[in-house]
Amino acid sequence: MNQLRLSLLMDTEEEASVIPVERIVSCMYLIRGEKVMLDQDLAELYGVMTGNLNKTVKRNLRRFPDDFMFQLTEAEWESLLFQIGIAKQGRGGRRSLPYVFTEQGVAMLSSVLHSDRAAEVNVTIMRTFVRMREMLATNKELAQKVEQPDKDIAVLHKYVTQLLDPATSKNARPIGYI
Repeated sequence: MNQLRLSLLMDTEEEASVIPVERIVSCMYLIRGEKVMLDQDLAELYGVMTGNLNKTVKRNLRRFPDDFMFQLTEAEWESLLFQIGIAKQGRGGRRSLPYVFTEQGVAMLSSVLHSDRAAEVNVTIMRTFVRMREMLATNKELAQKVEQPDKDIAVLHKYVTQLLDPATSKNARPIGYI
């Protein structure tokens, strides 16, 4: 993925954009076989609150079928939190599972968010999606790595969860003086 980021950054066309291409690429994830972006990342890029972005989308649900936007399951959200290194949020955090937007969903966002910034950011995001697709099409090895789920992360997550779960450590000897 680093090769992809470097190649995208080297393109001078995107240098004049509002948002650096590297920032956009870092917000793209592969979920359910689709390259998607989280609602909270898109809201940040567009300069709006996540709740407001989701309210606008809900007012225009006809424009966002399931192949444009979907809500993550609890397991998908937990896995994503682990992969991107964000701790679970306590009070004041998200109250519902996040929505993710496919390339078509991101394109549709520009029709419901009416601001100059939204238009500019959307153009950069669309160019990034196209560029990624072109690069993956020309580099089969990279495409295979991106398309296959990383089993090592799942195994690591399992072991870390076991280590942190107090129920599994009941049989362990206490540490220290008794």
